[in-house]
Amino acid sequence: MEELHASRKRKRIYASTKMGLTSSGQLLEDKLKNQVLQKGLLLEFRKDSERVLLAVAQKADGKKNWMVFDQNGVTSSIKPQQVTYIVPGIDNFDQTEISNFIQKAQDNLDPTLLEFAWNELLETNKSVTAEELAEMIFGCAEPLESYCAHLLLSKDEIYFTVLETKGCRSVYGPRSTVQVEELLRRKLAKEAAERELQEFVQLLKSAKLMPSHAKPPKSSWKAEEKIQHKIESLEAYAIDACTNDDQKKTAGMILRAMGLVKTASSALNLLIDVGYFPVHVNLDLLKFNIRVDYPDEVISAAENLLSEPFDPDEVDRKDLTHLKVYAIDVDEADELDDALSATRLLDGRIKVWIHVADPTSLIQPGSIVDREAMKRGTSIFLPTATYPMFPEKLAMEGMSLKQGELCNAVTVSVVLHSDGSIAECTVDNSIIKPTYMLTYESASELLHLNLEEEVELKILSEAAALRLRWRRNQGAIDTSTLETRIKVANPDDPEPSINLYVEDQADPAMRLVTEMMILCGEAVATYGSCNNIPLPYRGQPQSNVDTSAFAHLPEGPVRSSALVKILRAAEMDFRKPIRHGVLGLPGYVQFTSPIRRYMDLLAHYQVKAFLRGDSPPFSAGQMEGMAASVNMHARLAKRLCSSSLRYWILEFIRRQPKEKKFRALVLRFIKDRIAALLLMEVGLQASAWVSLGKQIGDEVEVKVEEAHPRDDVLSLKEVT
Repeated sequence: MEELHASRKRKRIYASTKMGLTSSGQLLEDKLKNQVLQKGLLLEFRKDSERVLLAVAQKADGKKNWMVFDQNGVTSSIKPQQVTYIVPGIDNFDQTEISNFIQKAQDNLDPTLLEFAWNELLETNKSVTAEELAEMIFGCAEPLESYCAHLLLSKDEIYFTVLETKGCRSVYGPRSTVQVEELLRRKLAKEAAERELQEFVQLLKSAKLMPSHAKPPKSSWKAEEKIQHKIESLEAYAIDACTNDDQKKTAGMILRAMGLVKTASSALNLLIDVGYFPVHVNLDLLKFNIRVDYPDEVISAAENLLSEPFDPDEVDRKDLTHLKVYAIDVDEADELDDALSATRLLDGRIKVWIHVADPTSLIQPGSIVDREAMKRGTSIFLPTATYPMFPEKLAMEGMSLKQGELCNAVTVSVVLHSDGSIAECTVDNSIIKPTYMLTYESASELLHLNLEEEVELKILSEAAALRLRWRRNQGAIDTSTLETRIKVANPDDPEPSINLYVEDQADPAMRLVTEMMILCGEAVATYGSCNNIPLPYRGQPQSNVDTSAFAHLPEGPVRSSALVKILRAAEMDFRKPIRHGVLGLPGYVQFTSPIRRYMDLLAHYQVKAFLRGDSPPFSAGQMEGMAASVNMHARLAKRLCSSSLRYWILEFIRRQPKEKKFRALVLRFIKDRIAALLLMEVGLQASAWVSLGKQIGDEVEVKVEEAHPRDDVLSLKEVT
C-alpha cells in the first residue's frame, strides 16, 4: 500500500507539472471547449431521470439530433443536451466493445483517490476537469482513465462541486473542509439508516415466514426505539393517520424494500402477515383514536370511590324495596342502567316506576373520573369488545343494578291516564332490590305465558301499549326494524367464532322497554320544565311529515326504511323542552343510561342537585358547550359501532356455504330493477337486481357471489 501511495503521489506531482492546473480564480473558458459530435465518438448520455448510458455516435438525425448505439444494444435518437460526456482520444470506437470498456472502467475505479486529489487541490485552490484529474490520479489522460475520472467526479457527492458546465464539459472545484466534514457526517448517518432499514426488513421477512403461533408479539416490536419508530410509521400509513412526512417516507421505504406497492392496504397486509395486527384488526378503532385504556390516576380514583363509598343522598332515599323490579336487557349486557316496576291503582289507572342507576351518588361533577367520562362521551359496544365510559370495576360493582341486592337508584314514577298520557310524575332518590334480570327473549316468553304471579309484567305491557297508541295519536313515527347483534368470542384468532342473532324491534319485550324509556324521557322533561331546571332537552321537528303518504307500504322494515329517509336531524335546547316530532312528545330528555351516556349523566347531575335543594351545577350555556364535545365523541362511537357491526356481518356471510340461500325483503327500487334489500337472517341492507314482477314488500331469495369484509364488498344474485 505504501508503494502504491508513493506511485500515485509521483504521478500526481508529474501530472500537476504537466497539466499546469488553473486556479479557481482564473477564467474557465479554456477548460470548457466542447468537442463537436461526430460519427464513431464514444459518449455518455442521459437516457432518463435515473439512467445514464454509454453509446457510440452513429450518424446525424436531422439538424441537431444524433443516432447512437448504446450499451444495451439499442439504437435511438438523442438530443445534444442529453450528452453528459464525450470520452476524449477516440475517433472510431467499436460499438461491440462498449461492455468491455465499461467493465474495465468499473475495475479501475477507486473512490479513495478522490480524497487525495481533493487535499491537493484544496491546498492550491485550483479547479479540475475530468482529464486533469485523470492525469493527477492515474498519471495519464488516456480514454479509459479520463472516463474513470469523469465517473468519479460526476458521482461524487462529498469532495467536489461543479463550478461551471458548458455542453458536456464540466469544471469541478474542491469543497471546503467544513462542507466535506458535514457531507461525510450525513453520508455516515444515511448509511447507518440504510443498515437499520435492511435489518428491520429482515425482521419483517423472518416474521412473515413464521407460523401464526410463533410470530413475535406486538410488544416486541416496540422494545427498541429504532424498531418502534418504523413499525409505528407502517401502522400510521396503514390506517391513513400519518402525522408528518417522516412517517410517510419511512413507511414508503419499508414497503419498497419489501417489494410492495406503496398503498395503505399493502402496509396493512404486511402488518397482519408479521403478526403485529390480527387478521380482523379493527382499523376504525385505531383511526378514530378511541380511548380503550384508562390512565393510572383514573383507575386509582375509581378504586378509592369503591373502597370508601359515600352516599350524599342516603337520608333522602325512598325505600322501594317492596316493589317487584324487572331489569330487561340484551343477553350480553355488562352493566344495567335501568329497571321497571308497575301496579294498578284502585281507580284503575296504571302507575309505572322507571328505576335508573345512580352513578352520581359516587362521582361528582368535575372530578377526575367525571372528566374522563366526559372525554369518552359514551360506552362503546362492539362485537369484539366493550369499552365502558367508566372504569369497568366501578361501573359493574359500584353503579350497575344487581339482582337481589340493595341498589341506589333515581326513580321516575308516572301515573298514566286511561289514554296513555301522563297524569302525574315525580322523581326521587330511591333504594331498590331488583327481582329479575331478564333477556328480551325470556321477558317475551313470560309475557306469552301470561302467568298470574307475573301480573306486574303484564301491567307493564299494557302500559306500553297505551303509550304507543297515545304517541301515534300525537304524530309519532314508528321506525322499528330488525336489529342485528353479534358477539365474537376470540377476535384475535384468524377464524374466530361468531354468534349472530337478529332481534325484531317490534318484539313485545323490546316494545315494552322502549316505551318505558321514552315515557321516562317525557316525564323528566316535564319535571324539568315545571321546576325550571336547565337540562339537555332533545327534539326533532317533524311537523310537516305526512305519514299517510306511506300508508300503502307494508308496516315494519319496509315502511320504517322509507320514513327514516325523510327524518330531519335532532335538535337540543338547554333551557326548555322542545317538541320531539318523531316520538310524538312535547319534550324529551335522555335519562335512563347514565352509566353508558354522558349526556344522561349530565341530566342526573342537574336533577339530583334540585332534589337536594342546591343550584344546578351547570348553566344552560355551560351544558351547550359540553354537549358539543360529547356529541362529537358520540357520533364517532356510532360510526365505529356501525362499521364494526357491518364488518362482522359480512364476515359471517363470507363463511356461509356457497349454495346457501338468504331471504331478502324488497325495501325499495334504486334504479330500474336494482332493489334495496334487507337480508332477514342477518339484518343487513344490500342491493341486487331482482326479476320483473317483484314489488316493494315482496320477499326474494338471493345467493352470495362475493363477500369481502375488509373492502366492504357484498355482491348478491337473485335465485330465480
